[in-house]
Amino acid sequence: MKTIEIKKKLINQINLSKNKSLLEEFYRFLNLENETHEIYELNLEQTNAIAEAREQIKNGDYLTNEQANQEIDQWLSK
Repeated sequence: MKTIEIKKKLINQINLSKNKSLLEEFYRFLNLENETHEIYELNLEQTNAIAEAREQIKNGDYLTNEQANQEIDQWLSK
C-alpha cells in the first residue's frame, strides 16, 4: 500500500471514530513522531566516563543485577 493510500485510510478512520481516548492517544503518538529531538552533546568528562564504563564491561568488571541486589541486601542488613 502506498503512503498516500495509508494517509487516506487513516483520515477516514479518524473521521469515523467516536472514541475520544483513542483519538487523543493517536494524536499524542503523532506528535511524538513529528517532534524534532534535540541532540544532547556530552562534555569531555561524560565522554570519558562512558569510555571507562565500556572498557570495564569489555573486561568483565561489572556486577550482574543479582550480584548487585545481593550486595545491596548485605549493605542494608548492617
